[in-house]
Amino acid sequence: MLKPEQLPASPPHVRLIDVAREMFCRDGIHATGIDRILSTANVSKMTLYTRYGSKEALVREVLRQEGEEWRTDFFAAVLATSPDPKLRLHGVMTALAPWFHGERFYGCAFMNAVAEHAKGESWLRELAADHHGQIADFLAERATEAGYDEPAVLARQIMLVIDGAIAASMVSGDAAVLTITARNLAAILAQAPKL
Repeated sequence: MLKPEQLPASPPHVRLIDVAREMFCRDGIHATGIDRILSTANVSKMTLYTRYGSKEALVREVLRQEGEEWRTDFFAAVLATSPDPKLRLHGVMTALAPWFHGERFYGCAFMNAVAEHAKGESWLRELAADHHGQIADFLAERATEAGYDEPAVLARQIMLVIDGAIAASMVSGDAAVLTITARNLAAILAQAPKL
């Protein structure tokens, strides 16, 4: 749990986002009240409403920042797994391992947000679809570089593997999930048609 003395000496709106990100991702959006965020961040309601206007707008900004940071880290980690384009897709689970085993693994912020809101809230689905779409585009580019015949389809298959690993890890807490998922991914890549 973040405490005011643990927060860096940063502007109030930055502290607000930092605390909201941690609490929304860790505890859930509905379970986290605005007063709790403001108290922990040592920020006034005026800052919240002047800067963001509402809790929904704060959630949007938190998800935007969370997604951008996650994608940046994941993309860099995948590219760092190997200079060989054919091996990079095999390294997807290796690239995810630090996140899965890190202190801030609370599952996918977007999947969690959609799961805890009314299914008719299209703005959340749109944010989640955009996040997943950017990841799928990145994976399709890697599949194209590696010479796969149906890169967009393969990217979707890999996305399903990743989402399954996230869900299984959240439910079971079993560290073996990544090892098993890497084997599943290897089987998919072995069967995927190549040019």
